[in-house]
Amino acid sequence: MFILAFIPMLLVAIAYRDLNRAAPDCGTTFTWGTKAFGPIVGWLGGWGLAVSAIIVLANVAEIAAIYTLRFFGLDDLAENPVIKVSLGIVFIAIMTYISYRGIVISERVQAVLVSFQFIVLVVMSVIALVRVYSGSAGPQAVHPELSWFSPFGLSAQELAAGVILCIFIYRGWDSCLAVTEETKDADKTPGRAALISTVILLFTYLIVAVAIQAFAGFADTGIGLANEENSDDVLTIVGEPVLGVVMAYVLLLTVAVSAASSTQTTILPTARGALAMAVYGAIPKRFANIHHRYRTPSFATLVMGITSIGFYVVLTVISANALADSIASLGLAVAFYYGITAFSCVWYFRRTLFTSARHFFMRGLLPLLGGIGMAAAFHESAKDMIDPDYGFTSFGPIGGVFVIGVGMLALGVPLMIACAVRLRAFFRGETLNEDTPILVPETGELPAALSE
Repeated sequence: MFILAFIPMLLVAIAYRDLNRAAPDCGTTFTWGTKAFGPIVGWLGGWGLAVSAIIVLANVAEIAAIYTLRFFGLDDLAENPVIKVSLGIVFIAIMTYISYRGIVISERVQAVLVSFQFIVLVVMSVIALVRVYSGSAGPQAVHPELSWFSPFGLSAQELAAGVILCIFIYRGWDSCLAVTEETKDADKTPGRAALISTVILLFTYLIVAVAIQAFAGFADTGIGLANEENSDDVLTIVGEPVLGVVMAYVLLLTVAVSAASSTQTTILPTARGALAMAVYGAIPKRFANIHHRYRTPSFATLVMGITSIGFYVVLTVISANALADSIASLGLAVAFYYGITAFSCVWYFRRTLFTSARHFFMRGLLPLLGGIGMAAAFHESAKDMIDPDYGFTSFGPIGGVFVIGVGMLALGVPLMIACAVRLRAFFRGETLNEDTPILVPETGELPAALSE
């Protein structure tokens, strides 16, 4: 599933890179979708990005809270709804503040958090595989097989469910493109970073997945992956068997750190997407406010954090199952806005696709295939999610996962209409004609016209 989902993801990353070279803009999907297909498609693409961010933040905040409490040995408190929600809100607030304070401090915090995760995961995976092949992993261990890398024998529904989940798991590599105008060598660095990130993610997920499956095995007892007691967490259960109690606690901390860093990399690009929408007149201008000292989209960042906290609290009050179903639905929103970006690349460059072989493949054929892959994953998954037995909740004959996933995207239509009534210039196509970046590279200063 990781390999299958990586293919359309890489093709979409190629589309992001070339669009970023031609039209660098922190609005990414919103801006490119608008330039290619008009304001309606662009607005809905921007909404899809915002929806995915809101859902992600609610879930990763809870994960960060639970695993932080478990790291300190407070397992009972980790099951207490009030405690874990309160701590989750604290995580969102902290990461919102860091994103509010500036791009430099955000980058430094992210570098530390990500480095810690990669070091722990790689060390754990290598040691686990060494113990498997040396025979010291225990009787439950199995050697990796080529069949693990084959999708054959699975149904279309199983493939769709696996791919849409992995598309969500991969999301986030595009964060670097939302800070293009604040990046050195803006015409090259963000695009390269996007492609490199997807490849790093692929190899990281593969080595961790193979190591865990090989070490834990597939028994329905003990640390076996077929044991239902392990279904919610197949990572930290191997910590103690691999390297003892210390590694078990380090893996708990790793999961908490991973969730915290995901919180930051979700707030940061989404706030800049809202900034772009406001600058071009698609949402109220206040979202374009830039902090006079920190040079960040201050109002948009705060709104992003507050909205995520509200969504998190509401879903938790409704039911824990609703929160779980929201994460299952998330792949729909991700596939939606990634697909729009891929198709936008093809249409935006349509007049120059046949001027060179590179343009045909990198701006035409490959992004087109990536968009088709995203659209297919969206369609098949939505079709399966409508079943009331899909997930933990249902609304009559309709599955709760479908209602949350498609419903949140559909909510963008009345919001767009409300904005269209108030902000007519954008929806007439009168405000997105210039190619001026929203933030000037390296300086972080607004262009004079936008400052005024």
